[in-house]
Amino acid sequence: MRVPIIGVGAVASIGRDADEIFANLCAGRGGLGPMRGFDGERYNGKQLFEIDDRPEQGADRTLRATEFLLDAVGQAAADAGLGDDLSGVPVLVGTGLRELRSAELWWRDGAPFGVDRLHFGTALRERFGTADTLTVSNACSASLYTLALGADLLALGEADTVIVAGVDSITESMHGLADRVQPNPPTALRTLDVNRRGTILGDGAAAVVLRGEHVRWPGGRLWGKLRGVGMTCDAKHPTAPDPAQVAEAMRQAHRLAGTRPEDIDMVLLHGTGTPLNDLVEITAYGEVFGEAAGGPVLTGIKPMTGHTSGSAGLLSLVTTLQVMATGKVPPLVNLEQPIEEAAGLRLVRGQEAKHDVALAQVHGFGFGGVNAVAIVEGS
Repeated sequence: MRVPIIGVGAVASIGRDADEIFANLCAGRGGLGPMRGFDGERYNGKQLFEIDDRPEQGADRTLRATEFLLDAVGQAAADAGLGDDLSGVPVLVGTGLRELRSAELWWRDGAPFGVDRLHFGTALRERFGTADTLTVSNACSASLYTLALGADLLALGEADTVIVAGVDSITESMHGLADRVQPNPPTALRTLDVNRRGTILGDGAAAVVLRGEHVRWPGGRLWGKLRGVGMTCDAKHPTAPDPAQVAEAMRQAHRLAGTRPEDIDMVLLHGTGTPLNDLVEITAYGEVFGEAAGGPVLTGIKPMTGHTSGSAGLLSLVTTLQVMATGKVPPLVNLEQPIEEAAGLRLVRGQEAKHDVALAQVHGFGFGGVNAVAIVEGS
């Protein structure tokens, strides 16, 4: 499989398009700030990675996730030269919680919100004329799952162009749940650090345009090619990851891509900064890569974007494509003392690194054991 990626788009707390996000990632500038959408007096944790689009602090509004999604899809479509008429293009959306925040505001405050807005198809049809939409609510690996589905549609000849997207806005219920299990809230997200204390949520959306391998297109840039996506769903525990199935997702990705661990130049970690997830991820990586574990450079973006839930995998993929185009690798900020299991690995720390990346591995792991690993090559 070599599926061309011909358009990208993204929004996050550190930028309103893919270029701005990447520039801030390379500069080590994060988007963590005082909580704006919720009443801070109710929670221990008072910082989030929010997109600053609210009129004032504490005044939230509906349909933010939908707006982020439309923005990212519009950017990717424009980048690919598709324009605003996407009536013949399937749009696949990965998300953790859809428009749950809007439902919260409707239930508690009586904010106007129709049931037809719970899913994203209505807004996509109104904005782009999209007739064929699918939403996958699959936790934090959702957007990489939709990436695999998009590649399958092309391989089956069901479409010649597919837009794959991921989106989530922070919901108060999810923040509240995280706050209850983190009574001493983290002041920073510290991937692979011995002093990591948990994750911090973020708003975000990302989209890419996939084109059939043998289909000519009138415009757009060839950013890279998707080689394969490995997926497992172990359902072993409601939240805790299963190391064996995380490793199997990596192995499956290589089998589908026809690659070997020693071929990989960079790994974009899921890297949530939680004690268990970081340990499982890096242990599974070491098991799969073996003697080749010291070869690729390793980095992650969540310390600067926060955990953007369903959009996290595609935000990492868009970052990876920009690394391949520029040779610049953003650093793992806030990493002061790596855990023992990461000793000897080529962690990008402190500032951006210069590195030629021709083949990369992107991770996305979610609650319930929904795991996805994508392998992508440069153009």
